[in-house]
Amino acid sequence: MKYRNKSVDRLFQTILNLETIEECYEYFDDICTIKEIQDMTQRLDTAILLSKGYSYQKIADKVDVSTATIGRVSKCLNYGTGGYKKAIDRLNLPEEN
Repeated sequence: MKYRNKSVDRLFQTILNLETIEECYEYFDDICTIKEIQDMTQRLDTAILLSKGYSYQKIADKVDVSTATIGRVSKCLNYGTGGYKKAIDRLNLPEEN
């Protein structure tokens, strides 16, 4: 990965050091714009719905993202490093019937 360096390691370590959701809100409010947080949230929501088998159209309607964004997230889910899968698995989301 081209962006691996000590500065990125430090950024990720600061995130790992956060202990509560409230601390995350405080940190991300300071380090990101609202739009950046919304974009990351939409990508995660998209990944969750893709992993549950939702169609692109249902995801686009439910999450309010473009099909291009859904395609990029899908590519990461299917051919990426497994980061989305690990993160989603650790959320312990309830199974849908």
